Amino acid sequence: MQTDYDIAIIGGGLAGLSASIQLSRKGYRVVVFEKETYPFHKVCGEYISLESMDFLKALGVPLTEWQLPLIDTLFLTAPNGKSLTTKLPLGGFGVSRFLLDSCLADLAKSAGVTLLEKTKVDEVTRSNEGYLIRYAGNTTTANICCAAFGKRSNLDIKWERDFISKHDERLNNYVGVKYHIRTDWKPNLIGLHNFKNGYCGISKIENDRYCLCYMTKASNLKSSGNNIEQMQQQVLYQNPHLKSIFTNSEKVAEFPVTISQISFSQKSKSENGLLMLGDAAGMITPLCGNGMSIALHTSKIAAILIDRYLQGELSFQQLIAAYERQWEHHFAKRLKTGRILQSFFGSTSLSNLLVGTFRALPFLASPLIQQTHGKPF
Repeated sequence: MQTDYDIAIIGGGLAGLSASIQLSRKGYRVVVFEKETYPFHKVCGEYISLESMDFLKALGVPLTEWQLPLIDTLFLTAPNGKSLTTKLPLGGFGVSRFLLDSCLADLAKSAGVTLLEKTKVDEVTRSNEGYLIRYAGNTTTANICCAAFGKRSNLDIKWERDFISKHDERLNNYVGVKYHIRTDWKPNLIGLHNFKNGYCGISKIENDRYCLCYMTKASNLKSSGNNIEQMQQQVLYQNPHLKSIFTNSEKVAEFPVTISQISFSQKSKSENGLLMLGDAAGMITPLCGNGMSIALHTSKIAAILIDRYLQGELSFQQLIAAYERQWEHHFAKRLKTGRILQSFFGSTSLSNLLVGTFRALPFLASPLIQQTHGKPF
């Protein structure tokens, strides 16, 4: 079938944009649909493990020129204020999604990708001849289609994906809130501060700003009259470290940005014949600080396999099976560890206990952190 594009990608975040760059540079016709307009802010911890540095540089991201802060130490606190400081086995760097996504979008355009901004996909239909994508009263066709639309999408609901209907309160219905702030915090330090039914991270990004991002159960917000400021004072301030950060920092004007109905339940790696990339295939809990690297890595795996499929080396069934198999190999254990940690940090008493245990037996912290991180790819 003669199609408009070889590859269509729904979602222009880290996974979608980086996949489009790789595939377009191989000579394929690629279109990316993004519902927002670059640059824009999104809820994200904005810490990237060093496992992704070489990959991003290979895409053309000028990380060295940006002079980003290198982060090598974790400062972990419990709701009762007890703390632990430990070196990160691999470490990472901080960069805002506002800067990084915009750079990747420019690289994609330079590589020849058709990037349709402010464009929401309404429906995708697959047949033996390819994919029909409907958006804003228009249609286009592609030989292969990927979903990289993030944590939750209108298509998730339309397709009735399993995680949408799950009601496990330990893993579902979280809200995320992010600020950029100016404050006094060591640039090499990432803080992870626990509070009742949630946790908050802080780390340096570019331009002397810090990302302050927290995740909490929706019940915390509901019990605070759906008022974010009130919730912060009533719940987050119970951790003295968080109270100090919030009361001694200057918030940047356009914040906070928020997101709701976040789920950490397991998700399918393919749906309706689409490869799921990044958060669309599964979210690692933000307390592990590695979602951005996983999104980037999924793009590399998908791009290699899609190239083999379009070259005729793999059948469609082999493409799906190979992607799911590689995803499980690289990420399943990391996400499982994250869900276990989530059960500890979702409880005041258990998070107090866990931090207390790490303080008494600090050699246990490093192996656990390594379980949530991968190797350079």
